Formats: sequence, structure tokens, C-alpha cells
Amino acid sequence: MSTTYDVIVVGAGITGSSTAYHLKKQGVQRVALFERRAPAAGGTGKSAAIIRQHYSTALLARLTKESIGILTAMPDEIGANGGYVRSGWVFLVPDAMIDAARKNVAMQQECGIDTRFLDDAEIADRLAWLNLEDVAGVVYEPDGGYADPVQATEAFVKGFRDLGGEVYVNTPVRELLRSGDAVSGVLTDDGPIEAGSVVNAAGPWSKFLAESAGIEMDMSSLREQDTVWEARGDRPLPEVSISNAVDAIYLRPLGDRRYVVGRGYPKDYFPVDPYNYKETADEEFVSEVQTRLEHRIPPFAGARRIDSYSALYDVTPDWYPFIGARGGLRGYYDACGGSGHGFKIGPAIGRHLARWINEGTVDEDFARLSYDRIAAGEPFVGAYGGNRA
Repeated sequence: MSTTYDVIVVGAGITGSSTAYHLKKQGVQRVALFERRAPAAGGTGKSAAIIRQHYSTALLARLTKESIGILTAMPDEIGANGGYVRSGWVFLVPDAMIDAARKNVAMQQECGIDTRFLDDAEIADRLAWLNLEDVAGVVYEPDGGYADPVQATEAFVKGFRDLGGEVYVNTPVRELLRSGDAVSGVLTDDGPIEAGSVVNAAGPWSKFLAESAGIEMDMSSLREQDTVWEARGDRPLPEVSISNAVDAIYLRPLGDRRYVVGRGYPKDYFPVDPYNYKETADEEFVSEVQTRLEHRIPPFAGARRIDSYSALYDVTPDWYPFIGARGGLRGYYDACGGSGHGFKIGPAIGRHLARWINEGTVDEDFARLSYDRIAAGEPFVGAYGGNRA
């Protein structure tokens, strides 16, 4: 192991791995990626990995569109498939959200995103499995769908290695090294390692890493539960990923009539210690998801539960990630706080952040993701009356 690098990236989730890969692709010579366990072993690996561009800010909509392009190009560019499946994505909209959804669709279309409302005939034809009770509209994105979160992350790690990047798995970073207003490296069990810049992409553990060097990090770790179901019989089932705001659930296909199903906003959130939390799902949660799923999509009646588990969200005060440099602090970059959006924007985040680090240039709207917005009192605000979409 070298004792000096140009850039050290801490955390091999989707954002850290993409950042490391793009740093090497952009010509940075000495880059190291440190991971306390294995790539995608944290929140990334348990992500539902639904791909949808439907956001209420143009920034996140464009970042997801860019991520789709990156995932699509992986086999040719990296020589590995990230598991992206262009199945399509649908959004079931309740009456209370219909006006905001129309505005969002118009904004996304202005960003060049292929998205629209389905008409009644298309709904009947495409979504024959759907109970339409209380559904005021259905948004459709043909380029949406899902990916394999572990496969996509491992593809970035492969690309990084192929370009000469150094990967250290099962190698926890214990502290950041700081002198005055500059972060100068990291401390591992093998001792200190110097770097011109350090990227904090440690997900729910980013808060502790930042605070090891006296760097403020207003972020929470929330326990997020998911279930996996296998439908019985041979009735038609969804082939698309679904965000269902009518019943506050989401689902995406796994193949063989199996689906990941979880709860969407609004719901209760549970702050936890990321080093010690319940990794199984609550039976009350499982029962609630099953009831909502069977009501909205009747072919799931009597479905068999295959699995249920808990993962972690690293959540910021406005539910938008912390990305990039901070005023008054040299050699340090945030790449955390995915807040449930992290997988779908992570590939593009890595590309933009690498350019910020390598060239010192950044687009004005992307720079707004800096932690500095919190101190400035300028959080993001979503169109649905909150920040989560």
C-alpha cells in the first residue's frame, strides 16, 4: 500500500465507486478506494435500485437521465454489465398530487426526458393488472426501470481497477487527518496515509468520519425496510417498476414472478445507530405492505413472502445529498446523504464530482448540493410539499 495518493475515496458504494472510476478516467494518477467491507456492502447493496427520472427539481431529473446513459454504456465502456433493465416505470398519482405531477412532467419534458401521462386506453392495455380505485393519473417513463445495485457497483470497481486504481477492501478508515483548514489524508489500522484530497463517501458512516476531523455533518441514519414476494398462479403481473403514491408503496421486478416491495412516503422513519440496528423487518410492516400490495394489484393475492429485511438510508435535513467541497476547508469533499435517491443519481454524481476535484470546475446547479447550503439556510424544496421527490 502506498502512503501517498492524489485522491482517496472512502466508501465503495455506488457513489464512491463511480467517483473513483471517473477520477481515473479523467486522468488522475494516484487514486485509492477504501471500503470497510466489500463493494456495495452498505446501503447500496440493499437498494431497491428503481430507476425513475420523476423529480421535482431539474437537477435530480437531469442527473438520473445522465445516470441511465452511464449505466447503458457500461458494457462497451467498462466491459461489465451494471444490470440496468429498461422495463419502464409508472407513477400512480392520487388526486391530491395530480397538479404537482403535471407540472413535474412538463419540467422533465423540458429537460429532454421521455415522460408523459398515459390515457385511459393505454392504462387499460398496459396495466390490466391494476386496481384503478383512487388513481387520478398514471405517469409513464419508458427509459425507467431498475438495475442490479451490486452488479453496477462492482462494474465501476472493475473499471477503476482496469485503469490502474487501487482498491482496499476490508480496510476501514478510522479517521480523517486534518491540519488547520485542510484535510490531508486518512488513518487506517496500518497507519496514516496522505492524500491531496479525500472524498467522504461512507454513506451512513460519513457522519462519524467527518466528525473525526471536527467537520460538521447534519445527517441521520434511518432504518428502511423492504420485502420480497413471489406471486402464485399465472395471472399477468407488472413488468415495470412502480412508484405508487396512492398507497405509499413501491415495487420492482426481480424475475420469476418475484418483486421487491417497500413503503414510500409518507411513513414513519426510525433513526438508528448504523453500527447497531435491527436488520430484519417488523412483522407489522410486512403485513401492511402485503395488504396494500394485494389491494392495488389483485394478482398478488396469496403471494408468498420470500424475504424481508432492513437497510439504511443516510438522510440529510432536506433529503438531498451532500456533494462536493465546503467553503473554508481544503482537500475534503462530501459524497454522502443519498436519502433514498442515491443509487439512481450515483453514477452521474461520480462523474461531476470527479471533474470538480480534478479540474476545480463545477456547474452552478450541481454546486448547490454542497453542504454549504445548510449553513446558508438554502435547502432544496420539492414540489409535493416536501423534499423527498
